[in-house]
Amino acid sequence: MSEISARYRALSAEFTRRVQAVPDERWEDPSPCEGWTARDVLRHMLDNHLNMPGHAGVKLELTRSADDDPEGAWAEARDAMQAVLDDPARAGAEYEGYFGRTNVADTVDRFLGFDLLVHAWDIARATGQDETLPADQVHRYFTEIRGLGDAMRSPNVCGPEVPVPDDAPEQDRFLGFIGRTP
Repeated sequence: MSEISARYRALSAEFTRRVQAVPDERWEDPSPCEGWTARDVLRHMLDNHLNMPGHAGVKLELTRSADDDPEGAWAEARDAMQAVLDDPARAGAEYEGYFGRTNVADTVDRFLGFDLLVHAWDIARATGQDETLPADQVHRYFTEIRGLGDAMRSPNVCGPEVPVPDDAPEQDRFLGFIGRTP
């Protein structure tokens, strides 16, 4: 298993923990993503899992929906992506990305990993769960996203930065940077 595959496994486990803890009646609760419910956040993650490998011609087949079976739909998407990452040929499939030539594994690691981290927090916040994120991954992505410059503020990526004290915990500074109110 590659380092990227292992990191995806750990981040998707964090996301899975949040999905599994959502009571059926809380999927329609509003999330920190303006205009989105917890179910909408899950739909977004399912769409990202389905579409991201397609940039390199790698197709995923997902049959379950967030409407009918949120937990099952997530498990299907997670397992399909893990299978892609565990297959060197599919994980290494290249394409021309927003930041230049890349491959499926690197895109999953850089962008889908970020989404897994952030949206695990969104679902936790929306549904009253523990909001603590893995400190090592918060540090990793906080360091990385600060280097993306204005691309982080593109439409449908991150909102305006929310001010937090300089001495706030790193998770709060990370969340504030990406436009969340910790």
